Amino acid sequence: MFDDKTNPASATNLSSGAGQWLRLTETGRTPIRLEIDGVIVEAMTGDTLLTAILLHRKSVRRTEFTGAPRAGFCLMGACQDCWVRTVDGQALRACSTPASDGMRIRTAPRAEGAR
Repeated sequence: MFDDKTNPASATNLSSGAGQWLRLTETGRTPIRLEIDGVIVEAMTGDTLLTAILLHRKSVRRTEFTGAPRAGFCLMGACQDCWVRTVDGQALRACSTPASDGMRIRTAPRAEGAR
């Protein structure tokens, strides 16, 4: 379904083991694959997008004001800190949206003219 690739324009590195979070339990759930900023990552059925992102990198996005990394704040959909978009432009709260197999997510707007 996906071609494995990297996106040097993504806000942070998605390399394996570089995550903010570490999965310690519930490792037997069914794995799923999704694309985050052009990189294929593995998550598990029942994970939120925020979980999928932070298992693979240190932050969800960078603030538009200072460029500081943001990793979600309230983790329950109230603070507006974890907005991401599908490749089609639909805005989603990463902390309350279930990850699903085949999802294609962008954590930052693409530069104008980028494909």
